[in-house]
Amino acid sequence: MARTSTPRILVIGGGYVGMYTALRLQRRLKRHEADIVVVEPQPYMTYQPFLPEAAAGSISPRHVVVPLRRVLDQCRIIVGEARAIDADKRTVTVDTLVTTEEGGNALEIPYDYLVLAPGSVSRTLPVPGLAENGIGFRTVEEAIGLRNHVLEQLDIASSTRDAEVREAALTFVFVGGGYAGVEALGELENMARYAVRYYHNIGTDDLRWVLVEASDHILPEVGPALGRYALRELRGRNIDIRLETRLDSCEHRIAVLSDGDRLPTRTLVWTTGVKPAPLLAATGLPLSARGRLRVDATLRVEGSERVWSAGDAAAVPDLGAVPDRGAAPAPGTRGQGEAGKQAEERAGGLGEREAHGRDELPECAPNAQHAVRQARVLADNLIAVLHGGTLTDYRHVSAGAVASLGLHEGVALVRGRAIKGYPAWLIHRIYHLSRMPTFNRKARILAEWVLSGLFKREIVSLGSLEHPRAEFELAAGSERKPDAP
Repeated sequence: MARTSTPRILVIGGGYVGMYTALRLQRRLKRHEADIVVVEPQPYMTYQPFLPEAAAGSISPRHVVVPLRRVLDQCRIIVGEARAIDADKRTVTVDTLVTTEEGGNALEIPYDYLVLAPGSVSRTLPVPGLAENGIGFRTVEEAIGLRNHVLEQLDIASSTRDAEVREAALTFVFVGGGYAGVEALGELENMARYAVRYYHNIGTDDLRWVLVEASDHILPEVGPALGRYALRELRGRNIDIRLETRLDSCEHRIAVLSDGDRLPTRTLVWTTGVKPAPLLAATGLPLSARGRLRVDATLRVEGSERVWSAGDAAAVPDLGAVPDRGAAPAPGTRGQGEAGKQAEERAGGLGEREAHGRDELPECAPNAQHAVRQARVLADNLIAVLHGGTLTDYRHVSAGAVASLGLHEGVALVRGRAIKGYPAWLIHRIYHLSRMPTFNRKARILAEWVLSGLFKREIVSLGSLEHPRAEFELAAGSERKPDAP
C-alpha cells in the first residue's frame, strides 16, 4: 500500500479501542481529510461481557460479535495480524490470509498516524498440563466450545459405568475469581443444573463446581461487601470456592491444588487475567513495568508524536483517581473528619508526585469501561491534530461496576450504592445492552432475552461444529481403494 497525499490513520486492532476510535473518526472526518485503515485478525469485534450468556445459550454467538465491515463502512478493513512496526519509516508489516495460507509476501502499510490497540492475551503461568488441558474464556469460539464441552461431559457421565470417569466428567474447575471466572461459572452452572433434569441418571447433587482463587476474595471490582455477598450466594448453590489457593498442576486430567487436594476433572477453565499483546514488546516503544505502552494523559505514546494507544495495550495515567489541585474540593471532603483530611492531603501532594514523574500516578484498569471512553478521547485528539486544535486529557471517574452470578442473580455498585440479587442482575443486562454497538445487535439480543423467557433453554451440544470435515474425511477415507500389489 503506497503512501497517499491524504493523511493515513492506521489502526492496529479492531476491539473496543480500535473499533470505537475508527467509528468516531469516520463520523467526524470527511473522506478527503483522512484515509482510515483498520487491521484486525478477525473481521469482527467481540463484546466480551456477553460471552458468559453466549456460553449458557441465552444469546446466540453471532449476536455478541459486531462485523467491522458493516460498522466501519467508510474505513478500509484488512484481515491480518501486525508483526512488526518501524517507527522511523512509519510502516507496519502485516501478515494476511494470503501470507499464511498461500506463502505470499507480508503486506507493508505506511502510515501518518498510528493507533496501537492490539488488546491483550490470556495471562498464563507455567503450570504443568495447563497448555494441554486448560480452556480459555476470551473469545466467542472459546465460549461456545466450552458450552459444547460441558454438555458433552454430561453425556459422558450418563453413558458410563466407570465411577472415576463419571466423577471427572462431572467436576468443573474454574481458576480465577474475577469477572470472567465468576460470571462464566455462574452461567454455566445454571445451565448445567437445568440440563440434568433431562438425564435419567444424573442429579444436581452429582455436579461439582470448584472456583480456585489465589487471593482472599472474589470480584475485587465490585468492592469487599458485594464480593462477600457473591461468595455467600455462590457457596449457597453448593459451589466449592477455594480462596488463597493456587493450581499447581493439571496433568493427566487431575487438578492438584496448593492446599493438597487432588481433583479428577475433564474441565479446567483458566480465567486469571490478561497481559499485553506480544506485538508491543517488538515495537521498540517505551513500555511500563507491566509491558504496556507508556502514554501521556492525551493518549499519545511518550516520545512519539505520531503514535497513539489506549485500552489494554496502554498504561494510561488515571487522572480521575487524583483530585485536581485547582478544582474546588469535592462535596464532603473538607471539614468531614479524618476522611476529609486525607482527601485534602492527597490533593496537596499532587504537585510533588508530578515533580517526580508520572510513574507514581495510578494506571487505569484494563477494562471495557475505560477502553470505550479512551477511544472517544483518542479519536478527538487525532482530529484536533489534523485540524490544529487543542488536545484534551483523559479523565474518567468510574460510575460503578456490575457482575452477573447466573440467571436472576447479580451484584452491582452504582455510584457508591450496593445493589444485590435480581435488581443487580437486571442492571447488569440493561447496562451492557446499552453499551452493545449498533441498534441491530441491541434489538437481536433483546429479542433473544424475551424469547428465552417464554421458552425452555436449548441444551443441545454442537461439538461437531469444531471439526466440520471429520465425518466427510471418514467417509472419503473408507471408500479409498487399496493400493494394487
